[in-house]
Amino acid sequence: MATLSAGTASSPHPAFDVFARGCPSRSTLEHVTGRWGALTLGALYEGTLRFNELRRRVDGVSEKMLSQTLHALERDGLVLRDARPTNPPRVDYSLTPLGRKVAERLRALISCLESGMDEVMAARERYDARESA
Repeated sequence: MATLSAGTASSPHPAFDVFARGCPSRSTLEHVTGRWGALTLGALYEGTLRFNELRRRVDGVSEKMLSQTLHALERDGLVLRDARPTNPPRVDYSLTPLGRKVAERLRALISCLESGMDEVMAARERYDARESA
């Protein structure tokens, strides 16, 4: 059972606390910040993609993991799956408005990390030199 505080008069929904073990926001955070979730959301921020386009964009993800990731993100309301009954069938994936908000923040984090990689690499070298001595 989730440990949630009571809702306020202005909000009928309880306040969610990702630090509480049973809070449902924790599983969504895991879906978003896991390796494949973050990369999938980041790739979909660039635009609507079909499954194989997304798989090529998220280099290294298996078909099974991408499928599981998309299902979890769709269930959480972050990704929209649009299946069209054409021959052959066409399935497109895009972000929902909430997914777009989350992906914007992820893209900012990705940009911050990429631009700071010189510092990260230097820190790793210092650490490894210190640990191997």
